Amino acid sequence: MISSSQQQLKMPVVLFGASNIFWMVFAASQAFKIETYPESWILAQIGDSVSLTCSTTGCESPVFSWRTQIDSPLNGKVKNEGTNSTLTMDPVSFENEHSYLCTATCGSEKLEKGIQVEIYSFPKDPEIHFSGLLEVGKQVTVKCLIPDVYPFDRLEMDLWKDDHLMKNQEFLEDMDRKSLETKSLEVTFIPVMEDTGKALVCRAQLNIYETESVPPKRNTTKELQVYISPKNTVISVHPSTRLQEGDSVTMTCSSEGLPAPKIIWNKKLDNENLQLLSGNETLTLIAMRMEDSGTYVCEGVNSIGRSQKEVELIVEEKPFTVDIFPGPQVVAQIGDSVVLTCRVTGCESPSLSWRTQIDSPLSGKVTSEGTESTLTLSPVGFENEHSYLCTVTCGRRKLEKRIRVELYSFPTDPEIEMSGLLVNGNPVTVSCRVPNVYPFDHLEIELLNGETILMKKNFLEEMDRKSLETKSLEVTFTPTTEDSGKVLVCRAKLHTGEMESEHKQRQSTQTLYVNGKYMYPQVSIDFFIMFPKLTCHSTLFQEGVGESYIAPKDIQLTVFPSESVKEGDTVIISCTCGNIPETWIILKKKAKTGDTVLKSIDGAYTILKVQLEDAGVYECESKNEVGSQLRNLTLDVKGRDNTKDYFSPELLVLYCASSLIIPAIGMIIYFARKANMKGSYSLVEAQKSKV
Repeated sequence: MISSSQQQLKMPVVLFGASNIFWMVFAASQAFKIETYPESWILAQIGDSVSLTCSTTGCESPVFSWRTQIDSPLNGKVKNEGTNSTLTMDPVSFENEHSYLCTATCGSEKLEKGIQVEIYSFPKDPEIHFSGLLEVGKQVTVKCLIPDVYPFDRLEMDLWKDDHLMKNQEFLEDMDRKSLETKSLEVTFIPVMEDTGKALVCRAQLNIYETESVPPKRNTTKELQVYISPKNTVISVHPSTRLQEGDSVTMTCSSEGLPAPKIIWNKKLDNENLQLLSGNETLTLIAMRMEDSGTYVCEGVNSIGRSQKEVELIVEEKPFTVDIFPGPQVVAQIGDSVVLTCRVTGCESPSLSWRTQIDSPLSGKVTSEGTESTLTLSPVGFENEHSYLCTVTCGRRKLEKRIRVELYSFPTDPEIEMSGLLVNGNPVTVSCRVPNVYPFDHLEIELLNGETILMKKNFLEEMDRKSLETKSLEVTFTPTTEDSGKVLVCRAKLHTGEMESEHKQRQSTQTLYVNGKYMYPQVSIDFFIMFPKLTCHSTLFQEGVGESYIAPKDIQLTVFPSESVKEGDTVIISCTCGNIPETWIILKKKAKTGDTVLKSIDGAYTILKVQLEDAGVYECESKNEVGSQLRNLTLDVKGRDNTKDYFSPELLVLYCASSLIIPAIGMIIYFARKANMKGSYSLVEAQKSKV
């Protein structure tokens, strides 16, 4: 038997065992667990905010941590509170498309659970664009566009016209990178009238997962509006298109199209521009005047086109006329006096006034008496080149007449100038100059040698301002002895005014005298008619010394006919030497701004038609290897009393004679010196001289 004391001892043991079993069962019911929300997968749109939650049971103070399965950055914020931990990604982007793992540690126990984050972008409804307005019978392209899609390889698009599928398209290309893409489909069709009011629907669907029961869908609808360009425009006129002053007329216009065209009335002006009159179908004109005559244009206009019709109205005058003289256009030379006359018939007491068409000052004197008014422009200048209007008022009627004043300037005959005298075989430049011309774009100059046209030139440059211009042409030709006696003609023609049937013409002539090359007895010297090229060769011998040279001396600088001449004369300046071993002759004109070397021929320089600016100091320098010598003279040019051309055939004969005498004198002096000095003369050496 068991004693009571033993029984008392055994009871606590039994109770302890039962308690231990209870706690074991309780502990087993409170085991350490981990859960996530969402459970394993979430689909998020790029730009949204997403939170992943991780929670535990069976542990009072768990420790949480988050990571991606491939150990990339979380790109989110973690917040732990007791048995919960939250990972928030705001906004979601391509960097958040991962499997995220939540790790919970409780003592020595550790649990993990993953959540897959998938992203997409499908933010906007489709956009529908047309290549242009829908016009019946004309091809048009419609584009359905989905912006910023991801992943686009899951995109499917349809384009419907009412219940008719126009096109279906899937985008199954490989995606080589994560990016937002804009995708579209296009359909080209020809609209018909029956398309008006139909619905054009663009539908887009993003099939992200096959298991997704309701994949994201978007659609856009547009109602079709088909247009017809205006056509069959018609005008009706009442009572007639031919009217008299004071009458009224009503014109009605209609045009077909879709939408219904708007009617616009215009009148054609003289410059073909249109003047807007009305925006109504009916246009009524009352108390018509003669200036209301003209072409009236009705135009039907809608969104895609326009159609027009014209009608000509003629308003006839009553027995009241205005005439303007000398005509609709008058051509006057600048500086002349012009009288414009406005005359009225059929009105006893008219009121007359003048104005320019551009409302600039008249710049003239108006005199009115009875039925006549005159506008005097004296002298006429550039400020008078206008269209002038004479306005006549007779009772309630008013008429205007226009006259155009065109100006020109062509005051003098052309001027012929030559670069030098004419010598057989030597090129010469002839200039034909026409001064103070306006308008020069109507000018034509031609230069003739006898009946042969050497050159013709038209001046068609743009005139940027009103001014008097001097124009010229130049021709270089080589005269022959056969040209002697021929007449050089410079002819200028100025075409002025559209009303003038004949052009204005001026011309100048000059008879050609061509000089040849001459031979002197015993000594052969080629020379131009101006002055010969003379060279002297001297040698001096000294005992024990070889050949030596001496510096130039005895320079002669002369001017023909004299050092004092009149403007317009022909002047010849000549420089010659007394002794030359290889001597150069240089002829210059002196000036404060610098010397000008003249293009002389064998030491002679010719000035045709000398001008006041040709006056001044002329210098001749003769130089060789030993030394040089200078001479100068002053040319005085006096203004002439009239415009007579001083260069005449008689002067040319005198000039030619002088040019023969001077070389002869030079030869005589040379041979006389030769007889008085020791030395020799070599024609071969003489020809080496230079000018």
